Amino acid sequence: MTATSSVPDAAPPVLLAPSGPHGVAVYARQIAAEVVRLEPATRTVTPATLAELPSGTPVHAHVTDRLWGASPEEAARAVEALASRHPLTVTLHDVPQESDGERNRPRRRAFYRAVVEAARGVVVNSAHERELLREEEVWNGPVAVVPLPVESTPDTSAGPLDDSLGVLGYFYPGKGHDEALDAAVEAGMTRLTVLGRASDGHADDLAAFERRAADRGVRVEVTGWLDDVDMAARVSRVAVPVIAHRHVSASGSLASWIGWGRRPLAVRNRYVDEMAALRPGTLSPVDPDALAAAVSAARADPGSTWHGLDRVPFGRADAARAYLDWWTETRA
Repeated sequence: MTATSSVPDAAPPVLLAPSGPHGVAVYARQIAAEVVRLEPATRTVTPATLAELPSGTPVHAHVTDRLWGASPEEAARAVEALASRHPLTVTLHDVPQESDGERNRPRRRAFYRAVVEAARGVVVNSAHERELLREEEVWNGPVAVVPLPVESTPDTSAGPLDDSLGVLGYFYPGKGHDEALDAAVEAGMTRLTVLGRASDGHADDLAAFERRAADRGVRVEVTGWLDDVDMAARVSRVAVPVIAHRHVSASGSLASWIGWGRRPLAVRNRYVDEMAALRPGTLSPVDPDALAAAVSAARADPGSTWHGLDRVPFGRADAARAYLDWWTETRA
C-alpha cells in the first residue's frame, strides 16, 4: 500500500460503477447508487468515461481479477494504471485461497498483492476475508470490513414446494453442488434445482454434473439466468435451500437466499459462522457430516426453511453509511 495509504484525499471519492452482469459489477453499481442516495454530491464514473476524470481525482473501485482482465497479470496492470492516475481505494472480492489450485493460486495472490500495494485503503466483505489476506500472505496491514448487505423482500412467502433441493448462483466446481447432490441422495430426494446458469467456461462441468446426478437417480433442473422477480418466485418453491461451498470468500448467494425470505442450510465454515452471528436466525449452520440429516429434517419441516423476518440486519443503506464513515475516517 502506498505511503499515504491512511489518507485518501476526498470523502467520498468518485465511485467506479462498471457495466455488465458480473456479480461484482452489479454490486458495485448497487452500492454506488445507495451512496449517491445518502450523499447526493457523490459522483460516479463508468470505465468508458473514466478517462475524462481529471488526474489526481480520488476513485473507489471494486476489484476481482476476473473483472479487470483476461488474466491476473493483465488485471494487475489495469489496476496499477488506474492507481498511477488517481488516489485509489478498493473493495476486494473473491480473495485468493486454496480452491484456486496450484497454478492460479500464486498468480491470484500476486494480483491482490499488487492491488493493495497500489491502493490507499482496502475494504473486504467479511472478517473471514481479512484473515484470508493474512493467511495467503497478501496483506497484513489495515483492512476495513463492510459485510455484503441483505435487502429484505417482506412480501415473499412460502407457496407450494417442489420437493427439490436448491443451490443458488452460478455453477462452478467447488460451489457445493456435489455436496448438495450427496445430501439429496442420502436424504432420498430425487430433484435438485440449480438456480442460475453455468459460470463462464464451466458449461461442460455443469453437463457432467447433470450426468452424475442422473446416474444416481436425481433429476437436475437448471433455471438459467432469471431476473430478480422471476428468481424470487422460483426460490420460493424450492423445498430445501442449501449453501455448501467448499471454500468461500463472501457469498452473494447466501445474502440472496436470506433477502428472499429463506433460511438456508449452510455448511459451517468461518464465513458462515460470521454471518450467523451478524444475522441471527436467518440461516441454519450445519456441520459437513450432518448435511444429509439436516436436509431430511428441513424437508419434513418446511417452515424451518423460512426466517420470517420483515427486516434483516445490515441492509444496503447500512453498507453505504459504513463506506461514507470509512472514507471520512481515513481522510482525517
